Amino acid sequence: MENSRSCKNCQKRTIGSDDTTGNPVCLSCGFLQDYDNYDAQIGGISGPTGTQVRTGTAGTGTVYNYNETKIYNAQKEIEDLMYQLGFSSSKSTEVKDMVVKVTNGEYGQGRWFTVLIGACACIVMRIDGKPLAIVTVANIVCCDIYELGRMVYRVVDFLDLKLPEFDIVDSFEHYIRNAPSFSEVSEDLIGRMLKQGVFLVQCLVKWYVTTGRRPLPVVAAVLLFVAQLNQVDVVIEDVANELQVAVVTCRLRYKELLERLVKVARGLPWGEDVTVKNIMKHATFVIQYMELKSMSKNRNKNKNFEDVGFDLDYLIDDCLSNGNDYTLDADDTVNDSQYFQIDHSTRLSIEGPNRFQISQECLAMIYSKMKNEMYVQESTNSRDNSIRKRKRRYGMLSYTDWWKGESEMSKKLLVKQIVEKDVGLSVMPPSFDSGCLAYERRKEKIKAAKYRIHKTMYPSDASSIDTIDVGSLEHVNAGKRRRKKMKFDVDWEDFIIETLLLHQVEEVEIEKGYYKTLMDLHVFNY
Repeated sequence: MENSRSCKNCQKRTIGSDDTTGNPVCLSCGFLQDYDNYDAQIGGISGPTGTQVRTGTAGTGTVYNYNETKIYNAQKEIEDLMYQLGFSSSKSTEVKDMVVKVTNGEYGQGRWFTVLIGACACIVMRIDGKPLAIVTVANIVCCDIYELGRMVYRVVDFLDLKLPEFDIVDSFEHYIRNAPSFSEVSEDLIGRMLKQGVFLVQCLVKWYVTTGRRPLPVVAAVLLFVAQLNQVDVVIEDVANELQVAVVTCRLRYKELLERLVKVARGLPWGEDVTVKNIMKHATFVIQYMELKSMSKNRNKNKNFEDVGFDLDYLIDDCLSNGNDYTLDADDTVNDSQYFQIDHSTRLSIEGPNRFQISQECLAMIYSKMKNEMYVQESTNSRDNSIRKRKRRYGMLSYTDWWKGESEMSKKLLVKQIVEKDVGLSVMPPSFDSGCLAYERRKEKIKAAKYRIHKTMYPSDASSIDTIDVGSLEHVNAGKRRRKKMKFDVDWEDFIIETLLLHQVEEVEIEKGYYKTLMDLHVFNY
């Protein structure tokens, strides 16, 4: 519609509005007139749309709405976190798809969404069977491991996923190849240490050291042990820091590993000389004994050295012969029975392990003879420093042929196969041993409680009850604070046991230790 106002250029009254912008323009000459169509915004957030600023936009210079901006920022955050974790493009896509499935395509923003991305990353790597420590993800997404673990549980439950079990062997292989502490170690030595570590890790699985425990401290303990075994300079603090686990826990697992090896060494003729402090000097012989034991087809469970079922000619000739370069510390010559050599002329020859059985007494005699021959030869060649180099740190034998790596335990096996292998030691889970000790302790406490009840109810007839071993009662209460030099220390558990006995509760039920349930059933249920 033409306006009554005249054009400033041609002075004609042919002013109209542009179809696109709505600005006044002359229809005759096309000259753009002064802007005079300002529309005031009245009515608050739900008022009419203005000319230059549109409601629902993300700001000046963009046409994205709120939802599109949220999705864009969420995808950018996923890409940044995946870059920090070192994920490939395919893994990043899997994480993004899982986030879309969980949020129904709405994504999100804020702290919870960052934790969700980390949880999805952990799940994707676990499904793929690749090690990714939850501590590493928690540090990147800036949350604690418990919050991240709860989010992982919620995502798995929401998507109804079944995650595979944590593979401690793959985790060990990953860290020994990628940990900075082993970056300067040669590939040949890494391969050797890998087989030894896999062997020890699976032995710890068989000995239930990994049951109910966090696996990474066990990995750190084995890494430290194989490094010391191969004379690689590694500190446990550095290994724990690289695996992001507590140093104290790593020390405990390392101590448990040494204690298990000491128990294995009891099967050797000189096993009584082996302790936790000197196990590293004997470690090569102990591990070789375990390797040969695992390759044995003899399934007799008798725990003696003659039931190993391996080639004694191979053991004595290969491990203890003069052909190997043995060295020792002169200060440790006395009372160290692990250093011995044998001349090739004294070589034993047998046709098969089943046709030759040797007792521990005979092996002890052979060992003593070897030790004497070694001592004579060492005193003769004491001046030859180029051959006899002393090992001051561990006093270990410096030879490289003791490890063959031919056992199946050096390869990844199923748990069923690991349990069926014989490595020279069969133990019960630590929790089972603790449960048995607690059961015996409760039996002694019940016996003591019955004695106190009878003595209180029948003071004159206290001698009629069976005599109780005072030493056993003191052993039951050992380690607890004594109260005013009482003859027997009585604590809260003793009072509960007395109460249950007075309410005619069976001793068999009390021995199980479910005090709260028994108190609810028999005491507070009246």
